[in-house]
Amino acid sequence: MKNTDKKCILYCRVSSKEQEEKGYSLEAQEKLLKDYASRNDFSIVKTYKISESASGKLIRKTFSEMLVYTKKNKLNLILVEKIDRLTRNLRDAAIISDWINEDEKHEIHFVKENFIVNRNTRAHENLVWDMKVAIARFYTNNLSEEVKKGQKAKLESGWMPQRPCLGYKTIGNKGHKTHIIDEKIAPLIRQAFELYASGNYSLNFLAEVMFDEGLKASSGKMLAKNTLHNMLTNPFYTGQIIWNNKTYSGNHEPIVDFDLFDKVQIRIKRKLSATQFKKHIFIFKGNIRCAECGGIISWSQRKGHIYGTCNHYRSCSQNTRVREQDLIEQLMPYLEEIKPKTPKLIDWLEKAIKEDEPTDNSLIEAQKQALEQSLKRIDNRIDLIYDDKLDGKITEDFYTKKYNEFNAEKIDLEKKLKQINPGSGAVNYEKGIKLHRLASEASNLIIDTETDIENKRLALSELFSDFELDADKIRPKYTLGGEFLAKWMPRVNNSFGPIEFGEYYEKTDAFAPACSSMLPGWDSNPRPIGYTYPLIS
Repeated sequence: MKNTDKKCILYCRVSSKEQEEKGYSLEAQEKLLKDYASRNDFSIVKTYKISESASGKLIRKTFSEMLVYTKKNKLNLILVEKIDRLTRNLRDAAIISDWINEDEKHEIHFVKENFIVNRNTRAHENLVWDMKVAIARFYTNNLSEEVKKGQKAKLESGWMPQRPCLGYKTIGNKGHKTHIIDEKIAPLIRQAFELYASGNYSLNFLAEVMFDEGLKASSGKMLAKNTLHNMLTNPFYTGQIIWNNKTYSGNHEPIVDFDLFDKVQIRIKRKLSATQFKKHIFIFKGNIRCAECGGIISWSQRKGHIYGTCNHYRSCSQNTRVREQDLIEQLMPYLEEIKPKTPKLIDWLEKAIKEDEPTDNSLIEAQKQALEQSLKRIDNRIDLIYDDKLDGKITEDFYTKKYNEFNAEKIDLEKKLKQINPGSGAVNYEKGIKLHRLASEASNLIIDTETDIENKRLALSELFSDFELDADKIRPKYTLGGEFLAKWMPRVNNSFGPIEFGEYYEKTDAFAPACSSMLPGWDSNPRPIGYTYPLIS
Protein backbone atom coordinates (compact mmCIF):
# COMPACT_ATOMS: atom_id res chain seq x y z
CA MET A 1 0.00 0.00 0.00
CA LYS A 2 1.38 3.41 -0.97
CA ASN A 3 2.11 6.04 1.67
CA THR A 4 -0.33 8.86 0.91
CA ASP A 5 1.81 11.30 2.89
CA LYS A 6 4.46 11.03 0.16
CA LYS A 7 2.73 12.76 -2.69
CA CYS A 8 4.99 13.85 -5.51
CA ILE A 9 5.16 15.81 -8.77
CA LEU A 10 6.90 14.56 -11.92
CA TYR A 11 8.83 17.12 -13.99
CA CYS A 12 9.86 16.03 -17.52
CA ARG A 13 11.70 18.18 -20.04
CA VAL A 14 13.33 17.62 -23.42
CA SER A 15 15.33 20.64 -24.58
CA SER A 16 16.10 19.62 -28.17
CA LYS A 17 14.72 17.41 -30.91
CA GLU A 18 18.09 15.67 -31.10
CA GLN A 19 17.75 14.57 -27.46
CA GLU A 20 14.31 13.17 -28.18
CA GLU A 21 15.63 11.20 -31.15
CA LYS A 22 18.40 9.71 -28.95
CA GLY A 23 15.96 8.20 -26.46
CA TYR A 24 15.47 11.08 -24.05
CA SER A 25 11.83 11.55 -24.99
CA LEU A 26 9.20 12.85 -22.59
CA GLU A 27 7.60 9.40 -22.56
CA ALA A 28 10.91 7.74 -21.61
CA GLN A 29 11.46 10.24 -18.79
CA GLU A 30 7.93 9.83 -17.51
CA LYS A 31 8.25 6.03 -17.45
CA LEU A 32 11.55 6.27 -15.55
CA LEU A 33 10.03 8.57 -12.92
CA LYS A 34 6.87 6.50 -12.54
CA ASP A 35 8.91 3.35 -11.96
CA TYR A 36 10.97 5.20 -9.34
CA ALA A 37 7.81 6.48 -7.62
CA SER A 38 6.33 2.97 -7.57
CA ARG A 39 9.47 1.48 -6.00
CA ASN A 40 9.45 4.13 -3.28
CA ASP A 41 5.68 4.12 -2.61
CA PHE A 42 5.27 7.71 -3.83
CA SER A 43 1.82 8.88 -4.95
CA ILE A 44 1.96 10.87 -8.21
CA VAL A 45 -0.32 13.92 -8.04
CA LYS A 46 0.59 15.78 -11.24
CA THR A 47 3.01 15.56 -14.17
CA TYR A 48 4.54 18.56 -15.90
CA LYS A 49 5.98 18.14 -19.41
CA ILE A 50 7.96 20.57 -21.55
CA SER A 51 8.67 19.62 -25.16
CA GLU A 52 11.61 20.66 -27.35
CA SER A 53 9.42 23.15 -29.23
CA ALA A 54 8.64 25.20 -26.09
CA SER A 55 9.98 28.76 -25.93
CA GLY A 56 12.06 30.10 -23.07
CA LYS A 57 9.04 32.01 -21.74
CA LEU A 58 6.90 28.87 -21.71
CA ILE A 59 9.62 26.95 -19.86
CA ARG A 60 9.79 29.68 -17.21
CA LYS A 61 6.00 29.75 -16.95
CA THR A 62 5.74 25.98 -16.48
CA PHE A 63 8.57 25.99 -13.94
CA SER A 64 6.83 28.72 -11.91
CA GLU A 65 3.45 26.98 -12.14
CA MET A 66 4.99 23.80 -10.76
CA LEU A 67 6.39 25.54 -7.67
CA VAL A 68 3.14 27.43 -7.08
CA TYR A 69 1.22 24.15 -7.29
CA THR A 70 3.52 22.47 -4.72
CA LYS A 71 3.01 25.32 -2.26
CA LYS A 72 -0.73 25.52 -2.78
CA ASN A 73 -1.22 21.79 -2.30
CA LYS A 74 1.51 21.42 0.35
CA LEU A 75 3.48 18.88 -1.64
CA ASN A 76 6.96 17.89 -0.52
CA LEU A 77 8.46 15.83 -3.34
CA ILE A 78 9.55 16.64 -6.89
CA LEU A 79 10.93 13.88 -9.10
CA VAL A 80 13.25 14.82 -12.00
CA GLU A 81 15.41 12.74 -14.30
CA LYS A 82 18.60 14.85 -13.94
CA ILE A 83 19.63 18.24 -12.60
CA ASP A 84 19.89 19.78 -16.07
CA ARG A 85 16.28 18.74 -16.73
CA LEU A 86 15.16 21.00 -13.86
CA THR A 87 17.45 24.03 -14.14
CA ARG A 88 20.35 25.34 -16.17
CA ASN A 89 20.81 28.77 -14.65
CA LEU A 90 21.71 30.18 -11.26
CA ARG A 91 18.47 32.14 -10.93
CA ASP A 92 16.27 29.04 -11.08
CA ALA A 93 18.74 27.15 -8.88
CA ALA A 94 18.37 29.88 -6.23
CA ILE A 95 14.56 29.61 -6.44
CA ILE A 96 14.79 25.84 -5.99
CA SER A 97 17.13 26.28 -3.02
CA ASP A 98 14.66 28.69 -1.39
CA TRP A 99 11.85 26.16 -1.84
CA ILE A 100 13.99 23.39 -0.34
CA ASN A 101 14.92 25.49 2.70
CA GLU A 102 11.29 26.45 3.44
CA ASP A 103 10.55 23.02 4.96
CA GLU A 104 12.75 20.14 5.98
CA LYS A 105 10.28 17.77 4.26
CA HIS A 106 10.87 19.37 0.86
CA GLU A 107 12.98 17.14 -1.36
CA ILE A 108 13.99 16.88 -4.99
CA HIS A 109 14.97 13.45 -6.31
CA PHE A 110 17.25 13.35 -9.36
CA VAL A 111 16.58 9.75 -10.33
CA LYS A 112 19.24 9.02 -12.95
CA GLU A 113 21.97 10.63 -10.88
CA ASN A 114 20.79 8.87 -7.70
CA PHE A 115 20.95 12.20 -5.90
CA ILE A 116 18.53 13.74 -3.38
CA VAL A 117 18.71 17.34 -2.22
CA ASN A 118 16.86 18.74 0.85
CA ARG A 119 17.43 21.18 3.72
CA ASN A 120 19.49 18.63 5.64
CA THR A 121 21.77 17.72 2.76
CA ARG A 122 25.39 17.61 3.90
CA ALA A 123 27.91 20.23 2.89
CA HIS A 124 29.77 18.02 0.43
CA GLU A 125 26.44 17.00 -1.15
CA ASN A 126 25.47 20.66 -1.44
CA LEU A 127 28.80 21.19 -3.17
CA VAL A 128 27.88 18.46 -5.64
CA TRP A 129 24.50 20.21 -6.20
CA ASP A 130 26.23 23.56 -6.83
CA MET A 131 28.78 21.97 -9.16
CA LYS A 132 26.10 20.18 -11.19
CA VAL A 133 24.11 23.37 -11.53
CA ALA A 134 27.28 25.16 -12.69
CA ILE A 135 28.01 22.38 -15.19
CA ALA A 136 24.43 22.55 -16.51
CA ARG A 137 24.78 26.33 -16.84
CA PHE A 138 28.09 25.90 -18.69
CA TYR A 139 26.42 23.42 -21.05
CA THR A 140 23.66 25.93 -21.82
CA ASN A 141 26.10 28.80 -22.39
CA ASN A 142 28.35 26.65 -24.56
CA LEU A 143 25.39 25.41 -26.58
CA SER A 144 24.24 29.00 -27.12
CA GLU A 145 27.74 29.98 -28.25
CA GLU A 146 27.93 27.09 -30.71
CA VAL A 147 24.51 27.94 -32.11
CA LYS A 148 25.57 31.56 -32.67
CA LYS A 149 28.76 30.41 -34.40
CA GLY A 150 26.74 28.16 -36.68
CA GLN A 151 24.30 30.97 -37.43
CA LYS A 152 27.12 33.37 -38.28
CA ALA A 153 28.76 30.84 -40.59
CA LYS A 154 25.48 30.24 -42.40
CA LEU A 155 24.80 33.97 -42.72
CA GLU A 156 28.24 34.61 -44.19
CA SER A 157 27.61 31.85 -46.71
CA GLY A 158 24.43 33.65 -47.78
CA TRP A 159 21.64 31.65 -46.14
CA MET A 160 19.06 32.45 -43.47
CA PRO A 161 19.68 30.31 -40.32
CA GLN A 162 15.99 29.87 -39.56
CA ARG A 163 12.65 29.23 -41.20
CA PRO A 164 12.30 31.38 -44.36
CA CYS A 165 9.73 34.11 -44.93
CA LEU A 166 6.35 33.56 -46.54
CA GLY A 167 6.88 32.88 -50.25
CA TYR A 168 9.90 30.59 -49.74
CA LYS A 169 10.33 26.95 -48.76
CA THR A 170 13.22 24.91 -47.33
CA ILE A 171 15.00 22.10 -49.16
CA GLY A 172 18.00 19.93 -48.31
CA ASN A 173 19.10 17.82 -45.36
CA LYS A 174 20.09 18.93 -41.88
CA GLY A 175 23.17 21.13 -41.96
CA HIS A 176 22.72 21.77 -45.69
CA LYS A 177 19.28 23.36 -45.84
CA THR A 178 18.65 26.17 -48.30
CA HIS A 179 15.66 28.27 -49.29
CA ILE A 180 14.00 28.40 -52.70
CA ILE A 181 10.99 30.28 -54.02
CA ASP A 182 7.57 28.75 -53.43
CA GLU A 183 6.13 29.03 -56.93
CA LYS A 184 2.55 29.03 -55.64
CA ILE A 185 2.96 31.93 -53.21
CA ALA A 186 5.78 34.06 -54.66
CA PRO A 187 3.62 35.62 -57.45
CA LEU A 188 1.09 36.69 -54.83
CA ILE A 189 3.85 38.27 -52.74
CA ARG A 190 5.02 40.30 -55.72
CA GLN A 191 1.43 41.28 -56.51
CA ALA A 192 1.01 42.56 -52.94
CA PHE A 193 4.11 44.75 -53.34
CA GLU A 194 2.91 46.11 -56.69
CA LEU A 195 -0.58 46.90 -55.42
CA TYR A 196 0.68 48.68 -52.33
CA ALA A 197 3.25 50.63 -54.37
CA SER A 198 0.39 52.02 -56.48
CA GLY A 199 -0.82 54.02 -53.45
CA ASN A 200 -4.37 52.74 -53.86
CA TYR A 201 -4.40 50.37 -50.90
CA SER A 202 -4.15 50.61 -47.14
CA LEU A 203 -2.74 47.60 -45.27
CA ASN A 204 -6.16 46.40 -44.12
CA PHE A 205 -7.66 46.81 -47.58
CA LEU A 206 -4.69 45.07 -49.20
CA ALA A 207 -4.96 42.15 -46.75
CA GLU A 208 -8.59 41.64 -47.81
CA VAL A 209 -7.76 41.86 -51.52
CA MET A 210 -4.83 39.43 -51.24
CA PHE A 211 -6.90 37.00 -49.18
CA ASP A 212 -9.37 36.83 -52.06
CA GLU A 213 -6.42 36.27 -54.42
CA GLY A 214 -5.19 33.36 -52.28
CA LEU A 215 -2.47 34.87 -50.05
CA LYS A 216 -3.21 33.54 -46.55
CA ALA A 217 -1.50 32.90 -43.24
CA SER A 218 -0.39 29.35 -42.35
CA SER A 219 -3.61 29.02 -40.35
CA GLY A 220 -5.64 29.66 -43.50
CA LYS A 221 -6.86 33.02 -42.20
CA MET A 222 -6.35 36.47 -43.70
CA LEU A 223 -2.93 38.03 -43.06
CA ALA A 224 -2.92 40.31 -40.03
CA LYS A 225 -2.10 43.98 -40.60
CA ASN A 226 1.22 43.77 -38.73
CA THR A 227 2.16 40.56 -40.60
CA LEU A 228 1.55 42.28 -43.93
CA HIS A 229 3.50 45.33 -42.77
CA ASN A 230 6.47 43.15 -41.78
CA MET A 231 6.34 41.41 -45.15
CA LEU A 232 6.31 44.66 -47.13
CA THR A 233 9.27 46.07 -45.14
CA ASN A 234 11.40 42.90 -45.14
CA PRO A 235 14.51 43.23 -47.37
CA PHE A 236 14.66 39.40 -47.52
CA TYR A 237 12.37 39.61 -50.56
CA THR A 238 15.07 41.60 -52.42
CA GLY A 239 17.80 39.04 -51.69
CA GLN A 240 19.14 40.53 -48.45
CA ILE A 241 19.18 39.10 -44.92
CA ILE A 242 18.89 41.31 -41.82
CA TRP A 243 20.21 39.57 -38.69
CA ASN A 244 20.96 41.33 -35.39
CA ASN A 245 20.87 44.70 -37.15
CA LYS A 246 23.49 43.57 -39.69
CA THR A 247 22.84 43.17 -43.40
CA TYR A 248 24.06 40.11 -45.29
CA SER A 249 23.81 39.31 -48.98
CA GLY A 250 21.63 36.25 -49.46
CA ASN A 251 21.97 33.52 -52.05
CA HIS A 252 18.22 33.02 -52.29
CA GLU A 253 16.36 34.25 -55.38
CA PRO A 254 14.66 37.66 -54.88
CA ILE A 255 10.91 37.96 -55.36
CA VAL A 256 10.87 41.74 -55.86
CA ASP A 257 13.49 44.12 -57.26
CA PHE A 258 15.04 46.98 -55.31
CA ASP A 259 13.14 49.70 -57.18
CA LEU A 260 9.75 48.22 -56.32
CA PHE A 261 10.83 47.59 -52.71
CA ASP A 262 12.05 51.19 -52.31
CA LYS A 263 8.81 52.50 -53.77
CA VAL A 264 6.83 50.49 -51.21
CA GLN A 265 8.97 51.86 -48.36
CA ILE A 266 8.12 55.42 -49.39
CA ARG A 267 4.42 54.57 -49.38
CA ILE A 268 4.38 52.60 -46.15
CA LYS A 269 6.16 55.29 -44.12
CA ARG A 270 3.18 57.56 -44.64
CA LYS A 271 1.19 55.49 -42.09
CA LEU A 272 -2.08 55.65 -44.01
CA SER A 273 -5.22 54.84 -42.06
CA ALA A 274 -6.87 51.45 -42.45
CA THR A 275 -10.08 52.81 -44.01
CA GLN A 276 -8.49 55.47 -46.16
CA PHE A 277 -9.20 53.86 -49.51
CA LYS A 278 -12.01 51.53 -48.61
CA LYS A 279 -14.91 53.95 -48.29
CA HIS A 280 -14.02 56.50 -50.98
CA ILE A 281 -11.23 56.50 -53.52
CA PHE A 282 -10.25 59.93 -54.81
CA ILE A 283 -7.56 60.64 -57.39
CA PHE A 284 -5.17 62.41 -54.98
CA LYS A 285 -6.16 60.70 -51.73
CA GLY A 286 -3.11 59.66 -49.71
CA ASN A 287 -0.77 61.09 -52.37
CA ILE A 288 -0.78 64.83 -51.71
CA ARG A 289 0.73 66.60 -48.70
CA CYS A 290 0.54 70.08 -47.27
CA ALA A 291 3.63 72.05 -48.31
CA GLU A 292 3.75 73.78 -44.90
CA CYS A 293 3.19 71.02 -42.31
CA GLY A 294 3.71 67.85 -44.38
CA GLY A 295 0.35 66.40 -43.35
CA ILE A 296 -1.76 64.33 -45.73
CA ILE A 297 -4.55 66.33 -47.39
CA SER A 298 -7.99 64.92 -46.54
CA TRP A 299 -10.76 64.69 -49.14
CA SER A 300 -14.54 64.84 -49.02
CA GLN A 301 -17.40 65.12 -51.48
CA ARG A 302 -19.97 67.92 -51.16
CA LYS A 303 -22.74 68.91 -53.56
CA GLY A 304 -21.20 66.96 -56.41
CA HIS A 305 -17.69 68.38 -55.99
CA ILE A 306 -14.61 66.86 -54.33
CA TYR A 307 -12.63 69.08 -51.96
CA GLY A 308 -9.25 68.69 -50.26
CA THR A 309 -8.24 70.39 -47.01
CA CYS A 310 -5.21 70.30 -44.69
CA ASN A 311 -5.60 68.55 -41.33
CA HIS A 312 -3.34 71.20 -39.72
CA TYR A 313 -0.63 68.85 -38.59
CA ARG A 314 1.86 70.65 -36.27
CA SER A 315 -0.11 73.91 -36.08
CA CYS A 316 -0.29 74.49 -39.83
CA SER A 317 -1.63 77.92 -40.87
CA GLN A 318 -3.08 76.86 -44.26
CA ASN A 319 -6.86 77.11 -44.31
CA THR A 320 -7.33 76.64 -48.04
CA ARG A 321 -10.02 74.33 -49.37
CA VAL A 322 -9.26 73.29 -52.94
CA ARG A 323 -11.34 71.50 -55.54
CA GLU A 324 -10.01 68.29 -57.03
CA GLN A 325 -10.95 69.47 -60.52
CA ASP A 326 -8.86 72.64 -60.10
CA LEU A 327 -5.81 70.57 -59.19
CA ILE A 328 -6.35 68.31 -62.20
CA GLU A 329 -6.41 71.39 -64.44
CA GLN A 330 -3.19 72.63 -62.82
CA LEU A 331 -1.61 69.21 -63.44
CA MET A 332 -2.39 69.25 -67.17
CA PRO A 333 0.63 71.40 -68.18
CA TYR A 334 2.95 68.93 -66.42
CA LEU A 335 1.35 66.03 -68.32
CA GLU A 336 1.55 67.94 -71.60
CA GLU A 337 5.23 68.70 -70.96
CA ILE A 338 6.15 65.00 -70.88
CA LYS A 339 3.80 64.00 -73.69
CA PRO A 340 5.38 62.97 -77.03
CA LYS A 341 4.00 65.34 -79.67
CA THR A 342 5.19 63.23 -82.60
CA PRO A 343 2.89 60.20 -83.13
CA LYS A 344 5.62 58.06 -84.66
CA LEU A 345 8.20 58.67 -81.92
CA ILE A 346 7.39 55.43 -80.13
CA ASP A 347 7.63 53.48 -83.40
CA TRP A 348 11.08 54.98 -83.96
CA LEU A 349 12.17 53.96 -80.46
CA GLU A 350 11.08 50.37 -81.03
CA LYS A 351 13.01 50.21 -84.30
CA ALA A 352 16.10 51.71 -82.64
CA ILE A 353 15.96 49.09 -79.88
CA LYS A 354 16.17 46.21 -82.36
CA GLU A 355 19.23 47.75 -84.02
CA ASP A 356 20.92 48.61 -80.71
CA GLU A 357 20.33 45.31 -78.88
CA PRO A 358 23.65 43.53 -79.78
CA THR A 359 25.70 46.55 -78.64
CA ASP A 360 23.59 46.75 -75.50
CA ASN A 361 24.27 43.13 -74.58
CA SER A 362 28.02 43.57 -74.97
CA LEU A 363 27.90 46.66 -72.76
CA ILE A 364 25.97 44.74 -70.10
CA GLU A 365 28.53 41.93 -70.19
CA ALA A 366 31.36 44.44 -69.69
CA GLN A 367 29.55 46.01 -66.74
CA LYS A 368 28.93 42.58 -65.25
CA GLN A 369 32.61 41.61 -65.49
CA ALA A 370 33.67 44.87 -63.84
CA LEU A 371 31.27 44.31 -60.93
CA GLU A 372 32.41 40.70 -60.51
CA GLN A 373 36.04 41.84 -60.33
CA SER A 374 35.13 44.40 -57.69
CA LEU A 375 33.30 41.73 -55.69
CA LYS A 376 36.33 39.46 -55.85
CA ARG A 377 38.51 42.30 -54.57
CA ILE A 378 36.16 42.89 -51.61
CA ASP A 379 36.08 39.16 -50.77
CA ASN A 380 39.89 39.09 -50.73
CA ARG A 381 39.96 42.05 -48.36
CA ILE A 382 37.49 40.36 -46.01
CA ASP A 383 39.64 37.20 -46.02
CA LEU A 384 42.78 39.21 -45.27
CA ILE A 385 41.36 41.07 -42.27
CA TYR A 386 40.00 37.78 -40.94
CA ASP A 387 43.48 36.25 -41.12
CA ASP A 388 44.90 39.34 -39.41
CA LYS A 389 42.36 38.95 -36.62
CA LEU A 390 43.28 35.28 -36.12
CA ASP A 391 46.99 36.19 -36.06
CA GLY A 392 46.36 38.92 -33.49
CA LYS A 393 47.51 41.71 -35.83
CA ILE A 394 44.24 43.63 -35.41
CA THR A 395 41.72 43.90 -32.58
CA GLU A 396 38.23 42.43 -32.63
CA ASP A 397 36.69 45.93 -32.69
CA PHE A 398 38.82 47.00 -35.66
CA TYR A 399 37.95 43.77 -37.49
CA THR A 400 34.23 44.32 -36.88
CA LYS A 401 34.44 47.92 -38.09
CA LYS A 402 36.29 47.04 -41.31
CA TYR A 403 34.15 43.96 -41.94
CA ASN A 404 30.99 46.07 -41.74
CA GLU A 405 32.48 48.59 -44.18
CA PHE A 406 33.56 45.93 -46.67
CA ASN A 407 30.32 44.00 -46.30
CA ALA A 408 28.24 47.13 -46.97
CA GLU A 409 30.25 47.74 -50.15
CA LYS A 410 29.84 44.08 -51.11
CA ILE A 411 26.06 44.24 -50.69
CA ASP A 412 25.90 47.37 -52.85
CA LEU A 413 27.92 45.68 -55.60
CA GLU A 414 25.79 42.54 -55.45
CA LYS A 415 22.69 44.69 -55.62
CA LYS A 416 23.96 46.27 -58.83
CA LEU A 417 25.01 42.89 -60.21
CA LYS A 418 21.54 41.41 -59.66
CA GLN A 419 20.07 44.26 -61.67
CA ILE A 420 22.32 43.41 -64.63
CA ASN A 421 21.22 40.31 -66.51
CA PRO A 422 21.51 39.26 -70.16
CA GLY A 423 18.67 40.92 -71.98
CA SER A 424 17.94 43.32 -69.13
CA GLY A 425 18.70 46.24 -71.42
CA ALA A 426 15.93 45.19 -73.79
CA VAL A 427 13.59 44.78 -70.82
CA ASN A 428 14.43 48.28 -69.62
CA TYR A 429 13.92 49.65 -73.12
CA GLU A 430 10.50 48.02 -73.28
CA LYS A 431 9.62 49.58 -69.94
CA GLY A 432 10.83 52.91 -71.29
CA ILE A 433 8.55 52.55 -74.30
CA LYS A 434 5.61 51.74 -72.01
CA LEU A 435 6.44 54.88 -70.08
CA HIS A 436 6.36 56.93 -73.30
CA ARG A 437 3.00 55.41 -74.21
CA LEU A 438 1.63 56.22 -70.75
CA ALA A 439 2.87 59.80 -71.04
CA SER A 440 1.18 60.16 -74.42
CA GLU A 441 -2.17 58.96 -73.01
CA ALA A 442 -2.06 60.30 -69.43
CA SER A 443 -3.60 63.73 -70.00
CA ASN A 444 -6.62 62.25 -71.80
CA LEU A 445 -6.89 59.38 -69.31
CA ILE A 446 -7.06 61.70 -66.28
CA ILE A 447 -9.93 63.79 -67.66
CA ASP A 448 -11.80 60.83 -69.18
CA THR A 449 -14.97 60.35 -67.13
CA GLU A 450 -15.28 56.70 -68.19
CA THR A 451 -11.86 55.72 -66.78
CA ASP A 452 -12.14 54.39 -63.22
CA ILE A 453 -10.36 56.20 -60.38
CA GLU A 454 -7.97 53.33 -59.64
CA ASN A 455 -6.52 53.35 -63.18
CA LYS A 456 -6.09 57.12 -62.97
CA ARG A 457 -4.24 56.75 -59.68
CA LEU A 458 -2.04 53.99 -61.13
CA ALA A 459 -1.12 56.20 -64.09
CA LEU A 460 -0.21 59.12 -61.83
CA SER A 461 1.85 56.86 -59.54
CA GLU A 462 4.03 55.86 -62.52
CA LEU A 463 4.73 59.47 -63.45
CA PHE A 464 4.68 61.30 -60.09
CA SER A 465 6.13 60.13 -56.78
CA ASP A 466 4.35 62.73 -54.64
CA PHE A 467 2.40 65.98 -54.65
CA GLU A 468 2.45 69.03 -52.39
CA LEU A 469 -0.31 71.58 -51.90
CA ASP A 470 0.92 75.13 -51.37
CA ALA A 471 -2.15 77.26 -50.61
CA ASP A 472 -4.31 76.30 -53.62
CA LYS A 473 -1.43 75.39 -55.94
CA ILE A 474 -0.24 71.84 -56.67
CA ARG A 475 3.49 71.06 -56.81
CA PRO A 476 4.14 67.61 -58.30
CA LYS A 477 7.32 65.57 -57.84
CA TYR A 478 8.24 63.30 -60.72
CA THR A 479 9.26 59.68 -60.42
CA LEU A 480 12.58 58.67 -61.97
CA GLY A 481 10.82 57.95 -65.26
CA GLY A 482 8.73 61.12 -65.08
CA GLU A 483 11.83 63.20 -64.38
CA PHE A 484 13.54 61.69 -67.43
CA LEU A 485 10.58 62.59 -69.64
CA ALA A 486 10.33 66.11 -68.21
CA LYS A 487 14.01 66.69 -69.01
CA TRP A 488 14.23 65.23 -72.51
CA MET A 489 10.75 65.26 -74.02
CA PRO A 490 10.65 69.06 -74.63
CA ARG A 491 13.91 68.74 -76.54
CA VAL A 492 12.62 65.80 -78.55
CA ASN A 493 9.34 67.57 -79.31
CA ASN A 494 11.15 70.71 -80.46
CA SER A 495 13.36 68.68 -82.77
CA PHE A 496 10.63 66.47 -84.21
CA GLY A 497 7.86 69.02 -84.50
CA PRO A 498 4.37 67.90 -85.54
CA ILE A 499 3.96 70.80 -87.99
CA GLU A 500 6.37 69.38 -90.55
CA PHE A 501 5.47 65.79 -89.82
CA GLY A 502 2.71 65.35 -92.43
CA GLU A 503 4.70 67.00 -95.18
CA TYR A 504 8.33 66.28 -94.44
CA TYR A 505 8.66 62.98 -92.61
CA GLU A 506 6.42 61.01 -94.97
CA LYS A 507 8.72 61.93 -97.84
CA THR A 508 11.87 60.62 -96.18
CA ASP A 509 13.11 57.60 -94.30
CA ALA A 510 11.69 57.17 -90.82
CA PHE A 511 15.02 58.23 -89.33
CA ALA A 512 15.73 61.26 -91.54
CA PRO A 513 16.15 64.19 -89.10
CA ALA A 514 13.84 67.17 -89.44
CA CYS A 515 16.35 69.22 -87.49
CA SER A 516 20.00 68.69 -88.38
CA SER A 517 21.08 70.12 -85.03
CA MET A 518 19.85 66.94 -83.33
CA LEU A 519 22.82 64.96 -84.59
CA PRO A 520 26.37 66.11 -85.37
CA GLY A 521 26.84 63.08 -87.57
CA TRP A 522 24.86 60.20 -88.96
CA ASP A 523 24.89 56.48 -88.34
CA SER A 524 22.54 53.52 -88.49
CA ASN A 525 20.96 54.35 -85.13
CA PRO A 526 20.33 58.12 -84.89
CA ARG A 527 18.80 59.67 -81.78
CA PRO A 528 18.86 63.11 -80.11
CA ILE A 529 22.12 64.22 -78.51
CA GLY A 530 22.22 62.99 -74.93
CA TYR A 531 19.07 60.95 -75.43
CA THR A 532 19.11 57.71 -73.45
CA TYR A 533 16.33 55.29 -72.81
CA PRO A 534 15.04 55.34 -69.21
CA LEU A 535 15.95 52.42 -66.95
CA ILE A 536 12.54 52.03 -65.37
CA SER A 537 11.43 49.01 -63.35
